[in-house]
Amino acid sequence: MIKYSVVVPLYNEEEVLLETYKQLTAVMERTGQSYELVFVNDGSRDRTEEIARELCRRDSSVRFIQFSRNFGHQIAISAGMDYSRGQAVIVIDADLQDPPEVILEMIAEWKNGYDVVYGKRLTRKGETWFKKATATMFYRLLRRMTSVEIPVDTGDFRLIDRKVCDVLKGLKEKNRFVRGLVSWAGFKQKSVEYVREERWAGETKYPLKKMIKFAIDGITSFSYKPLKLASYIGMTLSIASFLYLLVVLCQKLFTATTVAGWSSILAVSLLFNGIILMILGVIGEYIGRVYEESKNRPLYIVSETIGQAESEAAAAFDRSPVGSGIR
Repeated sequence: MIKYSVVVPLYNEEEVLLETYKQLTAVMERTGQSYELVFVNDGSRDRTEEIARELCRRDSSVRFIQFSRNFGHQIAISAGMDYSRGQAVIVIDADLQDPPEVILEMIAEWKNGYDVVYGKRLTRKGETWFKKATATMFYRLLRRMTSVEIPVDTGDFRLIDRKVCDVLKGLKEKNRFVRGLVSWAGFKQKSVEYVREERWAGETKYPLKKMIKFAIDGITSFSYKPLKLASYIGMTLSIASFLYLLVVLCQKLFTATTVAGWSSILAVSLLFNGIILMILGVIGEYIGRVYEESKNRPLYIVSETIGQAESEAAAAFDRSPVGSGIR
């Protein structure tokens, strides 16, 4: 029986993958327990697949899952959880910003009875002030807008117990926010604090565009407050418009002055139209997610697995004529 599964999503990590393997192996060997490294290749376009295949050939504790295309970081994490077999599952990115040595602290807390042990960042080295500021704002905004207690200053670096992993495997939503799903699942949780290092090599896989989408996924997956905010804005504007109409009528009927200035009226009209379009955009985000879920397409498609025998969960997946694992 495998004690620990380490899930590592990969996307264009040729510059760092060998070092990641080296450091993870050194840390996991110190546990004195059986383990597996589950590398999930999320449609990399460089030599990541080639390197991962070679690692599988050299080390029987390495397993490799190849997606048919790029499905996204959060989906890759979910696939790694699906294929993992350990009693505890650790999720860590390949960039080594999250120090592998912290895994030993997480394991110690897991042995103390905690079902989820997540890494909490004290500082973030090598990141721009813009990245740090927006990350700080996002986590605190998310915490205020959701009913689920999602810890601030945390990422996907965490250890989860097998029973938590099994719960997450039963959640089929397409726009996934894994750290939020772990918090939603509950169980006994604890943080381990650490300093986030600079990226060991390569470049970030989360440019501004992806960061914005990630933030929207997090908020819309766990909160409908943006819809309520749209209602409040609409109600406020309606009351303000009605009061302004009363002022205009009173001036017309009871005074000799009239309200002049087509430019001011046009400016107000454009402002209100902009707000209406913004509200429609918020509603559209939620409708789009409902549409995505209603299509009931698989969360991901696995074209190939290499390494140890597939897990029971993976064996239960549907199989296409060419042998692609589908979830």
